[in-house]
Amino acid sequence: MNRFFNWIKALFNRTMDKVESPDIMLDQARRDMQNALIANREKAVQAITQKNRLQGMLDEAKKKSAELEARATMALKQGDRELATQFMREKMNNDASVTTLQQSYDSAAATVDQVKVAIKRQEEEVRKKTGEALALKAQWKQAQIQNSISKALDGLTFENQFEGFGAAQEKIREAQSEASARQEMFGSSLQGKILTMDDKARDMEAESELDKLEERLGLKAAPAPAVQETQSVGVGGAPAAAAANGVTASEAEKQLEELEKRLNSNQ
Repeated sequence: MNRFFNWIKALFNRTMDKVESPDIMLDQARRDMQNALIANREKAVQAITQKNRLQGMLDEAKKKSAELEARATMALKQGDRELATQFMREKMNNDASVTTLQQSYDSAAATVDQVKVAIKRQEEEVRKKTGEALALKAQWKQAQIQNSISKALDGLTFENQFEGFGAAQEKIREAQSEASARQEMFGSSLQGKILTMDDKARDMEAESELDKLEERLGLKAAPAPAVQETQSVGVGGAPAAAAANGVTASEAEKQLEELEKRLNSNQ
């Protein structure tokens, strides 16, 4: 039962919303003005009709007074004064009616003139209000369109769409920073240095093997054999083999120094 009453209430409210719509209200106001104008015109027609009737009665009364005066004149000419007096009495009574009718006619004519002016003003007001109603209806339509556009724009979510790109970029930057930090830590650690040294040693072995391959293929000339000079026994009686051993030791020192230089330059 409550659901039924709620449905009735919702239906009534929806109907009232439609009834209270500016379009319907303006149309109803325009119809009311037109009906009022029609009713006033009808009243004006009735007033003019009564004025015309009074004018006809006044014209007849004036005509009768003129006829009675003419008869009294004729009776005097004929020497019948008594008959002339009777016609003059009737004329006097008729003149009283003419006076009353004239007053009523003047009042009716003034009222009709006022009604005509009021009707003219009302017609002008109706035309003015009709134009205003059309302008208000146009404004109402524009307001509805603007509200529809505003409601449509309220549903747009540009910021939420771009938040995903920002979050992804932030994660990528964090991952890159972390990778750089790990590489930096790995390069400064002992294990990293050992691995680096091993990589350089393998590169040197690969270069040596490549040189040998080029020599076998004839792409590179073989290095000349080292010439070892023998020296005679010195004054102190040192044997020649000791001199030879001294030359060999100096060559080893030179090779070791070159190795250290390469290692330092690689680091």
